[in-house]
Amino acid sequence: MSYLEALGLKKEPFSTSPDPAFFYRSSIHRAALARLEIAIRLKRGLSIILGDIGTGKTTLARTLLKSFKEEDPFEFYMIFDPSVQRESQFLALLCDLFKIKPLRQTTVHYKRAIQNFLFEKNLSDHKTIVLMIDESQKLSPALLEVLRIFLNYETNDTKLLQLVLFSQMEILPKLLSLENFYDRIGFKYILRPLSLIELQEMIQYRLHQAGWPEGQELFTAQAIERIWHYSDGRLRQVTQLCHQTLLKMVMHEESQVKEPMVEEIVHEEEAFLNAQHDTRREVTQAY
Repeated sequence: MSYLEALGLKKEPFSTSPDPAFFYRSSIHRAALARLEIAIRLKRGLSIILGDIGTGKTTLARTLLKSFKEEDPFEFYMIFDPSVQRESQFLALLCDLFKIKPLRQTTVHYKRAIQNFLFEKNLSDHKTIVLMIDESQKLSPALLEVLRIFLNYETNDTKLLQLVLFSQMEILPKLLSLENFYDRIGFKYILRPLSLIELQEMIQYRLHQAGWPEGQELFTAQAIERIWHYSDGRLRQVTQLCHQTLLKMVMHEESQVKEPMVEEIVHEEEAFLNAQHDTRREVTQAY
């Protein structure tokens, strides 16, 4: 019998993939999503969503895409990893993303092709281009300057590019040092970790989405509280820990996730981290 069959589920409830169907809309995520959608529809230009690792930025981006219908006059493009160093590489990446071909592969021709693309889409096709960039903390100041130039493209009443950056908190000093870029932020928001109550609701929501009957508690209150303390309410750690405890529950033929199971998983993780630390120290001492 498979893991899902043993639990009577149709889908994996605690996958770390950014599936919008399993996106629990906490008060913080709900506010971020609503305000971000408004900023895009009002064509405010630059929006930034900040959050530590595992706070749900990528899933929020996927959910945002679903909130716009196909008939809406918006075209969405997404860069998942902007790990390029040179300006020409970044411009070439954008041209490939927009499916446009410059006359020549030079910085000047790349920029001109993108500018023409934005004007044609907005003025001729009556479409607005929305560019979303995940892991934006990887963008260098030079590449942020390229994006600032694109944000200058506008008509008398509208900006031709809607730019949404999803980033870890480490981008903040970089943004603050680029005054001309920071001043263009129309909407900024920080995703915080889940509270204990939100974490409990999120677990129940994901289980229900996966096929678990409503009203039945698969995790005890004590187990959920231990998960919250260990994860600090960070979504990625919560989902990984929940998945591991469900596996342990099935392996031990238990009917409910209890606090000792969570403690056991936590101790295993701590032992792994300690072993990793000891190995690094031994390698350092060897040299």
